[in-house]
Amino acid sequence: MSDVVFDLENPTEEHRMLRQMVRNFVRDVVEPQAEEHDRKGTLNVPLLRQAGELGLLGLTIPEKDGGAGMDAVGSVVVHHELSKSDPGFCLAYLAHAVLFVNNFYYASNEAQRERWLSKVISGEWIGAMGMTEPSSGTDVLGMRTTARREGDGFVIKGHKALITNAVDADVFIVYAKVEDAVTTFVVERNTPGFSVGKKTEKMGMRASTLSEFMLEDVFVPAENVLGTVGGGVRNMMRNLELERLTLAAMSLGIADRCLDIMVRYAAERTSFGKSIAEHGQIQRYIGESFAKTEAARALVYCVARDVGPAKRNRIGTDAAKLFAAPVGKEVADNAMQVLGGWGYCNEYKVERFLRDAKLLEIGGGTLESHQKNLTKELLRKVKQD
Repeated sequence: MSDVVFDLENPTEEHRMLRQMVRNFVRDVVEPQAEEHDRKGTLNVPLLRQAGELGLLGLTIPEKDGGAGMDAVGSVVVHHELSKSDPGFCLAYLAHAVLFVNNFYYASNEAQRERWLSKVISGEWIGAMGMTEPSSGTDVLGMRTTARREGDGFVIKGHKALITNAVDADVFIVYAKVEDAVTTFVVERNTPGFSVGKKTEKMGMRASTLSEFMLEDVFVPAENVLGTVGGGVRNMMRNLELERLTLAAMSLGIADRCLDIMVRYAAERTSFGKSIAEHGQIQRYIGESFAKTEAARALVYCVARDVGPAKRNRIGTDAAKLFAAPVGKEVADNAMQVLGGWGYCNEYKVERFLRDAKLLEIGGGTLESHQKNLTKELLRKVKQD
């Protein structure tokens, strides 16, 4: 028999070392500041730049271009570990490292990388992506932002809403229609006609900022087009797969932390003369939470092995997020029930994780959109047989 031990979460030594580095970062730096930034509703910008110093902001970018050269599993590792402590900060990290940096790199040319890549990999500039609009979210093709050709560039007009990092970002990926063809642009914050609205207050993920931004006849040169005119949907869909996978990993991180909190509490708390862990209902909360968390872990990490810039896995990533997103919320809710009144208070942090978990059933595609996508893809496969 082989002596090789299969490690689901750390398939290589490089992944194991990455996880340990992030765990140390979380323990020493992320955890101590999490409550403060949740309470204030602010992004810890210096912390994001520290992540850049560790090489985490360019994690999926090849080493030859200044990145860490890691794969989708590596990205899952980082989102998983960060979310055990501060899902709100992790969401800001995702918006920067996945929605901007990864999206930008795999659609950009050498001149564009020379202009912007080092700034966003280092954290000198913070990135954001503008896709959602006041009247369209999941219905991406329903966007109303337009870009018309003018001279040697394009004039963009539109309104984006619910954009993570918009309050703090220096540079944005913006999707707009050029003669009804979705196209991707890079727009810097200081471009004339570009403006960011006031911070949008929200229920959870408060350590990441959210806002709208407006484009009032914003002129950008043709070299700000990412990829080709009309190639925006391709850029978007390729990046959405990594986004959905890392959002699923965030839910797994929340579930892991809340499961640990409830088990430790159940081991110490007594009622009616015995440990609450001896009560059947508490055992149900713990047992079901553990089983679902382990199922989510297996799905997320197995799918991650089959996702990459040149490897499409729409079915796997939709399935991973569809299953994992509710698990984080359910385990956080179970933990609150086990802790009772203490769970509702902020001492044990469960109430923050429960607030944060809800977003994962909405952002990056609603649960309903994943159900629709999976059904569509499975029917297509049946027709091809």
